[in-house]
Amino acid sequence: MADDFTVFLGALPQVCPRDARRMVLTADADGRCEVFTWDAATRSTRQVTDRPRGTVLCAIDADAYVWWFDEDAEGRGHWWFQPFDGGCRVPGLPGVPAALPRGLAVTADGTVAAALASRDGGTRLFAGRRGRVPREILGIAGEGRLGGVTPEGDLVALATVSDGDTSVVVVTSAGRVVARLPETRGPAGRFWCRGFSPRPGRSALLLVHELEDGYRLATWTPSGGLVTHSWCRFDTEITARWYPDTDEVLVRQERHGRSLLHRVRLHDRTRRVLPTPAGSLLDAAPRPGGGLHYLWTDTAHPPVPHATDGVALPTPGPLPRVPGRHTEVWTRTPDGPVHTLLSLPRPDGGRPGEADADGDEAPPPAVFLVHGGPADHDRDAYDATVHSLVASGYAVARVNYRGSTGYGPRWRRTLGPGVGHPQVDDLAAVRADLVGRGLVDDRATALWGVSWGAYLVLLALGTRPGLWQAGVAVKPVADWVTAHRLTTPALRALDVRWFGGTPEQVPRRYAHSSPLSFAAQVRAPLLVVGADNDVKCPPEQIRSYLGALTAAGVAHEQMWLDTGHDGYDGAAHVAVLRRSLTFLRARLPASAPPSRPPARPGGPRPR
Repeated sequence: MADDFTVFLGALPQVCPRDARRMVLTADADGRCEVFTWDAATRSTRQVTDRPRGTVLCAIDADAYVWWFDEDAEGRGHWWFQPFDGGCRVPGLPGVPAALPRGLAVTADGTVAAALASRDGGTRLFAGRRGRVPREILGIAGEGRLGGVTPEGDLVALATVSDGDTSVVVVTSAGRVVARLPETRGPAGRFWCRGFSPRPGRSALLLVHELEDGYRLATWTPSGGLVTHSWCRFDTEITARWYPDTDEVLVRQERHGRSLLHRVRLHDRTRRVLPTPAGSLLDAAPRPGGGLHYLWTDTAHPPVPHATDGVALPTPGPLPRVPGRHTEVWTRTPDGPVHTLLSLPRPDGGRPGEADADGDEAPPPAVFLVHGGPADHDRDAYDATVHSLVASGYAVARVNYRGSTGYGPRWRRTLGPGVGHPQVDDLAAVRADLVGRGLVDDRATALWGVSWGAYLVLLALGTRPGLWQAGVAVKPVADWVTAHRLTTPALRALDVRWFGGTPEQVPRRYAHSSPLSFAAQVRAPLLVVGADNDVKCPPEQIRSYLGALTAAGVAHEQMWLDTGHDGYDGAAHVAVLRRSLTFLRARLPASAPPSRPPARPGGPRPR
């Protein structure tokens, strides 16, 4: 099979530590995400997995064994591995019950560390030899994720989240706790675990230290303890990785919808920006000798991998370019400027073939794509939904409302009083700004969101019924009380933190933020998409909202998927895209001829 990949789902190929020519990645397989190998020496690929619902999690170890996670409809499953060139699959953690994956690492000598989430919301940390029954070395009651393992396999880090606070536990392979970060007398703030140095003998753990006004790099060692490198400050969110053969660090910064790369020398207290094209870097990995692999995209171009070390990365086939003009707008509000990425269906921003009463080009109808999270952001990156809408004659506005990442910790924490309502206020403010600038049609604006974004769609349609002419809500939170009762333990804990209590303790707050409370006020036609196996936004609470719409006589359509919340079924995504476009064309006509949705599926958006 030649290098004819058509899809990258936001990550670079993972490289075998001992043989840089051997890699593993996920790519498109007839509309599903599956695991493939890539041999850079022969420029050939091999499909490893072929599952009805697709496969998204994979890894490759130093012995070139390919790993993948085989999950069921609820996301629970097991780790498997097989040789790079094929052969029988072998259970990676035999004897361990099916669970949700929370990270995997394999050292050069075949030591395996893995974190798995149990049904009760707890996390179990396992360690052992590849293909042998592992031992449980740590268990916690809350949410955790594997933070890394030393090259020797003697120390394992588990990153935890509890009531919004983050911490890191470092344990030996025998299960003895050697550190809890932050330390009792250490610096304040949250710590994000970024892994142990891959250089043998270092035992240095890399962390990102979040403070009130920004982010710093930090390190921990058994001998030196925790050190925050206060000189290395960033004003917006970052992630970081060790270089494989030095003590330097590669920092990827998300800033105002775009990405920057920094190379940091901790010992010399220096850093420099690495040259990359303007846009977003969905992934970046340092390579031996100072090389760099990164996955670049912008709104007009699908992701393409780049390598500065001469290694041949798999290249996608012919890639579409999103038509129109892509720009940005900052909207002033009392709570601060709101950033919007705006795509217009013509290079000059006009609407083709249609004029207003004065003979001037009329502004186009607009669809506001509302991102999920809320701790996420829309970036200057390719999105198949944006492509389809612009090609169909719609303007597309992607608003990074309060709570979005990429604008610093203060903006992310500024959710405001009343869950959801400040974000709806930001959407309304941006709409008014774009209308006032003559960029979009005041009589033709719609909302389209997934997960938390879909929740905001429903809340906006119910609380601002005169502003919007149509809505598409895919896998929304529609009834907070029922959702709280049936969702995952981690999300229930998040609800309690946001609302300040349970529905029984603060019922008015839940009712004030629940779309169910405003269902009878919806005036715009609405398409609601639910998933039968969704554990994050359960189908029962969507059905209660649909029942309220029916009782109030509100025009709506519904569509149901046989998937979970974070499914990777490209066919289901394309089906939702087609149904949504058909729905919008009937209720928010655009003058451009309908276009076929691109084959490349955009990934699901998180709650």
